[in-house]
Amino acid sequence: MNKSKWIFGLIISLIWSCNPKDEIIPVPQSDKVRGAIFDSMEEWYYWNNEIPTSIKATDYSSNEEFLNAIIYKPLDRFSYLTTQDAFNNAFVGKNAGHGFGFAFDATERLYLTFVYDESPAGKDGWQRGWEIKEINGKAIAAYKNASGGYDFQLGTSDPGITNSFTFKLPDGTTTTRTNVKAEYQSNSVLHKEVIDLAGMKVGYWVYQSFKATAGQSPTKSVEVDESMKFFEDAGIDELIIDLRYNGGGSVAVAEQINNYLIQSSNTGKLMYTNKLNSLKTNLQKSVNFKKGGNLSLDKLIFITSRGSASASELVINCLDPYFDITLVGDNTYGKPVGSFPLSSYNEILKQNNVELVPITFATANSEGKAEYFDGFPADFAVGDSPQFNWGDPNDLRFAAALHVLQNGSVGGRLLNTFYRPKWEMIDQFKGLKQEFPAY
Repeated sequence: MNKSKWIFGLIISLIWSCNPKDEIIPVPQSDKVRGAIFDSMEEWYYWNNEIPTSIKATDYSSNEEFLNAIIYKPLDRFSYLTTQDAFNNAFVGKNAGHGFGFAFDATERLYLTFVYDESPAGKDGWQRGWEIKEINGKAIAAYKNASGGYDFQLGTSDPGITNSFTFKLPDGTTTTRTNVKAEYQSNSVLHKEVIDLAGMKVGYWVYQSFKATAGQSPTKSVEVDESMKFFEDAGIDELIIDLRYNGGGSVAVAEQINNYLIQSSNTGKLMYTNKLNSLKTNLQKSVNFKKGGNLSLDKLIFITSRGSASASELVINCLDPYFDITLVGDNTYGKPVGSFPLSSYNEILKQNNVELVPITFATANSEGKAEYFDGFPADFAVGDSPQFNWGDPNDLRFAAALHVLQNGSVGGRLLNTFYRPKWEMIDQFKGLKQEFPAY
């Protein structure tokens, strides 16, 4: 009898728990969610001791406004909010949009800088080096704002949004293309080749964002594996790594690349240490190199810009104690700190599909170098020339990298080309899109 009462009670309980009236209805923009943001920041935020104590979630009309009010503004340009799906998709290259980047040359002419192969733009044959003359029938100058920046009004990334672009091609002809945004899988490797240079085999690798391949365990990039095998099979003597439009991405993929590049003699040595806030010191760790593949290099040339950030800088910083490293182009962005998503640690954020991605840790290389909020300075400051395609010897920064390999320096002709654009693509985006910048 007691047993049947227990079963009956369980049935009643199950029926009651399935009552639609008791279902949790997500309200992402709510005081409850903002309270969860505050609690998570107090627990995990790297600068949690700097969070204002006399602040009320009810005083703010949006999660974004609230987060902006509590971050440590002297150093934090990076913490952001997104959705769980958007975060997870971005880190494995599941994108939506047209699928390209662009940049200005020294005369403020606008060019395509990269195009993802499987994106709507890639499938339409767009190429780096095409000059953009008009967007939606208006000249580029019409999009300039009072601050000297640009707002190109291309809309959200949602599939179905259409924009029109008029291009001047390298052969002098013009073409107008209407392009519809869609979902696509982005590639990280934009270009790879091997160049014969004065008896040396030089690898040239253009890498745009540290994205993992979906379904891989442990987390890694199959594109990285394939690229490194390509260079190994070619027997390269030197390597130029082009990160000029790389806003960052997965730390696990950065570690993967470092392990391919490190010399066999340095396997087992310290790659980096990370530091969390005083509540999470038990989660701090040191990561050592574990040699992968058979590349054997003593120096590396990195092509960088202000668009080279986060994981790009982590790679440079980790390898610096073990390599003769030269930076060509412009100073990097300056992000010596990192993030991981917090919704899995807070049920309210999880139920409301709010992904909180604040700064949660800082990294230091084996020599303790950690504070590079101003970025890494370029050894040779050289202007960008997006009018030339990848591997074109007329590309100023690529040419400068080759000069370093041949001569150990860069001549005055190339150094005199340096300019710093008033607007760069990284300026257009915030949060998740800044880490994976594309239109």
